[in-house]
Amino acid sequence: PPPLLEPLFPPQPGASPGFAERVRQHKVRLEWVRAEPAGLRGAVRVLNIAYEKVVSVRYTLNGWASCAEAAATYQPPGPTDGITDRFAFLLPLGAAAAEITLEFAVRYRVAGAEYWDNNEGKNYRLRGRQRVPPADGPPQDPDSSAWIHFI
Repeated sequence: PPPLLEPLFPPQPGASPGFAERVRQHKVRLEWVRAEPAGLRGAVRVLNIAYEKVVSVRYTLNGWASCAEAAATYQPPGPTDGITDRFAFLLPLGAAAAEITLEFAVRYRVAGAEYWDNNEGKNYRLRGRQRVPPADGPPQDPDSSAWIHFI
């Protein structure tokens, strides 16, 4: 089974009170993340400062000894607030994610400026754990082999 990534932060910051105000104030904020077999999928909200913008996620699996960057893609507006845009990302992790700690931060480049969301300086962190495979066959009752005797 694919590894389990356990967020060490609330995985849906966009659902918390004051989220829209934090986006206005800081220009970029992680909206949500979800671990999937393909990796870590998530969404980012950015303040719509200019038409041209670049959003990416910088991440590491080894405590920043090395890192990679994944581009986030613009998501067409659904219910829109008129002042923010949503970008989606996927961090491909593979089977190696079972015994690691994933750390990431979000970068937003727009109008010659650069803004970061790094979880208030702590980075977003997820701990990888191997899933325990289910036992083969249906669950067994310890007394399932016992005879039932009626008198």
